[in-house]
Amino acid sequence: LQYGIVLDAGSSHTAMFVYKWTADKENDTGVVSEHRMCDVEGPGISSYSSNPLAAGTSLEHCLNQALRDVPKEKHMGTPLYLGATAGMRLLNIADPQASDAVLRAVAATLKMYPFDFRGAKILSGEEEGVFGWVTANYLLENFIKRGWLGEWIQPQKKTLGAMDFGGASTQITFETRDTIENPRNKVMLKLYGQAYKVYTHSFLCYGRDQVLKRLLSKLLQTESYRETVSHPCWPMGYNKSLLLSSIYDSPCTEKEKPSLALNTTVTLVGIGNGNLCTLHVSKLFDFTNCSFSHCSFDGVFQPKVSGNFIAFSAFFYTVDFIQTVMRRPVHLPSDLKDAAETICATSWSELLQKAPKLEKRLPDYCAVSTFVYLLTTKGYSFNNHSFPNIAFQKKAGETSIGWALGYMLNLTNMIPAEKPSSHKSMLYNYWVILILLFVVTTLTSLVTAICLLRHSKSSII
Repeated sequence: LQYGIVLDAGSSHTAMFVYKWTADKENDTGVVSEHRMCDVEGPGISSYSSNPLAAGTSLEHCLNQALRDVPKEKHMGTPLYLGATAGMRLLNIADPQASDAVLRAVAATLKMYPFDFRGAKILSGEEEGVFGWVTANYLLENFIKRGWLGEWIQPQKKTLGAMDFGGASTQITFETRDTIENPRNKVMLKLYGQAYKVYTHSFLCYGRDQVLKRLLSKLLQTESYRETVSHPCWPMGYNKSLLLSSIYDSPCTEKEKPSLALNTTVTLVGIGNGNLCTLHVSKLFDFTNCSFSHCSFDGVFQPKVSGNFIAFSAFFYTVDFIQTVMRRPVHLPSDLKDAAETICATSWSELLQKAPKLEKRLPDYCAVSTFVYLLTTKGYSFNNHSFPNIAFQKKAGETSIGWALGYMLNLTNMIPAEKPSSHKSMLYNYWVILILLFVVTTLTSLVTAICLLRHSKSSII
């Protein structure tokens, strides 16, 4: 077995994935599976901008677990990567020096471990989208798979589109035959000798946590920063006091920063009004400007969605909440809309009764469900025909779907551009010969048995 480690440094938290695969000496094509996963305690590394050393220290618990998960004799040959996503992209915009300091501190910690450390970097939104797409299609064997005789087979299946919804950004990536009018959204890939033309876009500030901050900012603006403000997306019976600094500490909201002192406290009172919530959430999107033949939102080109899609991260958690806690099906856009309205109309005490373990996130399911509905239908243009083609999943088999596996596969060159040399062809030929021999032997045995039976009968007569 061989092993690889990827740290997914997201905006709200970091997760470590240990992968394993069977070494293949002629080429590195093989089935990679998730061996272990570890959630790093505390917030994402971008939260440590004022104390970078603590960002590195926060990873030690999971790295110590990796020392146990990977056999000691394999440590030196195990590649170790850290990829940071939208949280660090935002910090890099706000304070490049702080961003560099955090990455240096994280790299210093990773170098202390006996693994083959290969770098800590900030992924672009496009990389995040494409690697998520590669992961999903690799795990579902849409690129290539082993035949039952051990040979490589290209299954001729269509690829799945991938939709990721993180804390600070959201990505959509899918193969298309349409013209991709904006070259920034076009990625040409060659995997296993097959060419893929892929559309991808990452929307910064459209991740779950940033959407909620932007929504708070819009509500405060609407009510002229009064001391007490109604929150239509929070449940009736829930209210909370916040410092303005907790809302305007992000590049996603700083342009709307009021002239008030940021240590001012405002109290938000939940009123649970689904229609009003939808009105305010829809203001986060701009559907007015488009210089292409077709746009999703904010003037971003997007071809028509086609084929099947897999939606993971917060997409999965949101729909899973609707299905398991609210006991509502999600098959059509109207199901998602109705479920969001039901959540919005449910009081705080009822929600707590339904899901006490989710108390921290419970107040925001109304807003997030409404956002997912608007993003998929008004934003990406899924309709009654195409929406049922979205599978909301956390894993494929036993492996988490996300960009981390695709990132490692790419950097270890485990998905060759050329079709794998069929070193299994000899094995295949042997199988054919063995099957023919088996058939011939079986037929000979049958013929011999019949002849002997006839001979014995004639002898008796």
